[in-house]
Amino acid sequence: FSKAFMPKRLMQTGHFNFRVRVYSTSQTVLSIHALGAFAANITGNESKQMKTPANPTLTKPSPRIPRAIKLAYTAFLAVLIPVYWAKYGPTNFLYFCDLALLVTLAAVWLENALLASMAAVGIILPQLLWCADFVAHLAGLKLTGMTDYMFDAHRPLFLRGLSFFHGWLPFLLLFLVARLGYDRRAFPAWVLTAWTAMTISFCCLPAPGARLANPLAPVNVNYVYGLSDTVAQTWMPG
Repeated sequence: FSKAFMPKRLMQTGHFNFRVRVYSTSQTVLSIHALGAFAANITGNESKQMKTPANPTLTKPSPRIPRAIKLAYTAFLAVLIPVYWAKYGPTNFLYFCDLALLVTLAAVWLENALLASMAAVGIILPQLLWCADFVAHLAGLKLTGMTDYMFDAHRPLFLRGLSFFHGWLPFLLLFLVARLGYDRRAFPAWVLTAWTAMTISFCCLPAPGARLANPLAPVNVNYVYGLSDTVAQTWMPG
């Protein structure tokens, strides 16, 4: 209380009693406030304890990728990998699309945004070009020649059927990125992966037109010599 709001007579005659009463009242208010805060704190702690589940398994986050997708994708690769290895050989897995297949398998089970984003950055656009070339081939048009092997009668139909993953993998990757989120580290990580694969493809693997013991073994892996598997490109010095 300020002295400016107190009558002068009261200040002169009851100054001591008024101070005692004010002090007592203030102490009472502070005591009530402290008790209220203490009670609220106890109540809050009890509420938190009541809300905390006794079983920690109840707080385990649910999978972001359905188990059915994980199992179906794994089953597909369990068929594709041994068939491709036997028919094409291990060098076939240096193709960007096959690298993305393996990276996606890890991304699906680990639910890892970086791995899913890497595969998406690396192959969505090339795979959509693959789809366009396949449709153009069906229409009797020549676009890039990327899917000529799909119409090669010398290749088993089952083997060519497995290669249809080029058509649905981009959409699976879009789904994964939508569920897991996009990791900005994916682009530099894929660039490093791609340059490593292209360096090996250019320096160590057969060029276009090479005659191999296995006629199905890949040449010109990742199209490092151009889009043709029979003749290297000539419009750039190599």
